[in-house]
Order: sequence, then C-alpha cells, then structure tokens
Amino acid sequence: MSFFARQVYSATRFFNGIAAAAIAGMMLLTCGDILLRFLRRPIPGTYEMVGFLGALGVSFALAQTSLERGHIAVDFLVQRLSSRLQTLVDGVNAAVCAGLFGLAAWHSLQHGMDLKAAGEVSMTLQLPVFPFVWGVAAGCGMLTVVLVMRAVGALLRLTTDQP
Repeated sequence: MSFFARQVYSATRFFNGIAAAAIAGMMLLTCGDILLRFLRRPIPGTYEMVGFLGALGVSFALAQTSLERGHIAVDFLVQRLSSRLQTLVDGVNAAVCAGLFGLAAWHSLQHGMDLKAAGEVSMTLQLPVFPFVWGVAAGCGMLTVVLVMRAVGALLRLTTDQP
C-alpha cells in the first residue's frame, strides 16, 4: 500500500473516531435529558446539540464507510458484467460521486464562512453554527479524497489489465 493510501486510511479512522464520539455524545445527552425530565430538570439545548452532533456523526463516518464499502448498493445488473466493466463502472461511479461530494464540501465551507461572517448562533444555547457546518465540509472533503483514490485505483486496474 502506498504512503498516500496509508495516510488516507489513517485519516478516515480518525474521522470515524470523531463520528463515534459524536454518536456516543448524542446517546448520553438524550438519555440524560430523558432521565432529568422525570425530575422536571430537562437539559436546555438538547435538541440543538443532538442535531449538531448528528450532522458531525454522519458526515465524519462517510469516508470510513466508503472505504469499507458499507453503503447499501443495488448492483444486481453490474454483477452480470465482466470484471473489466465492473471496474469501469466502479471507477466512473467513484469519480462522479467525488465530484458531487467535492461540491458539497466546497459549498458547506462557503456556507460556514457566511454563517461566521453573519455571527449566526443557535437559538437556545447561542453556540456559533459555523464550526458544525465546517465539520460537515470536512467529512464531505474526506469522502471526496477516498472516492478520488478509488477512481484512480480503478483506472490503474483497467490500464494494467488486472480485474
């Protein structure tokens, strides 16, 4: 495995760890809020924080899930193709998705910059919103890197006549 691929795998594991922490935080916050509601002491801003943590959890888990090919795929047609055509379809799909998620990362980054400039904060906790939007941009950016790596790998397999 190349140095670049090792660095990408390492970065995706790091991002996945952040996603796991965000999901654990969502669980603890929700459970704590439910328990404290019985004592008539709900945690203010729980809804906001669960939303922010959910956005981070999903976006930071995208790259690792893509590396593990953990997404749901309906490929009953592609399975009937030759291995070269399957590789071509995988490469084209990865390239198109890299373009789309690259755009999502770019626009999320721009939107976060606009939110920062406007001083946008959450309604209850008055937390700045832009860091969470930038987190989504980072998750989409990492997925873009993984997808580009997959597309280049497919292209290399096609040019070296490997299945």
